[in-house]
Amino acid sequence: MTNRKRSQERASDALRDISFQPGIAPQASGSVLVSFGRTQVLCAASIEEGVPRWMKEQGVAGGWLTAEYSMLPYSTSPRKMRDSTRGKVDGRSTEIQRLIGRSLRAGIDLEALGARTLWVDCDVLQADGGTRTAAITGAGVAIAIACNSLVKAGKLAKSPVSRRVAAVSVGVVGGEVLLDLDYLEDKDAEVDLNLVMTGDLDFIELQASGEESVFGAAHLSEMLEYGRLGITRLVAKQEEILASLQ
Repeated sequence: MTNRKRSQERASDALRDISFQPGIAPQASGSVLVSFGRTQVLCAASIEEGVPRWMKEQGVAGGWLTAEYSMLPYSTSPRKMRDSTRGKVDGRSTEIQRLIGRSLRAGIDLEALGARTLWVDCDVLQADGGTRTAAITGAGVAIAIACNSLVKAGKLAKSPVSRRVAAVSVGVVGGEVLLDLDYLEDKDAEVDLNLVMTGDLDFIELQASGEESVFGAAHLSEMLEYGRLGITRLVAKQEEILASLQ
């Protein structure tokens, strides 16, 4: 494992500075402002009694979790136009919010949630690479807070959150594997990988692609090694912030 120096004297296998600020959206059942370096995402989980109509029609037991993702206009430079102004939903945002929803549903017992819907909103306040991985990691904390509120209110005997879920990016830049890429690294990456895993290091989703390049088994193995290191550290930080709220 190398120790390549990067911006802010960061080694190749190091995460950016990670922080969670809970309670950022008081009207939500659970919320957190997550920061991966300069990337900041506000993640809020709201609980609604009732489930989507399709669940009722198909007789599906339990609850549901759905996610929405957006990059606010001032999160990038130049300014990003709002979807409402463009008149259509950005395809990238749709793909990312589906990823967030799939990832978070893997970490919750929907039947134990009961006939409720968990709405998860992820709004990017500042984008410097890794917005989707920050959103998933932050939302994992937000839904845990929201579900704990159901327990405190006596609506559930225990939290339906069954496992921690976190995500991190890995890439190959200049022939070297790097963990948790910022924007400048991501735009120059020959290979880009987004990894979503549980706290037990089981895979939820793995998105890997060569950017006008190819990669072999050795690079893939090294990227997964770095990714597992990153997930372990992120889950530890999730557990730390949640323990402080007990």
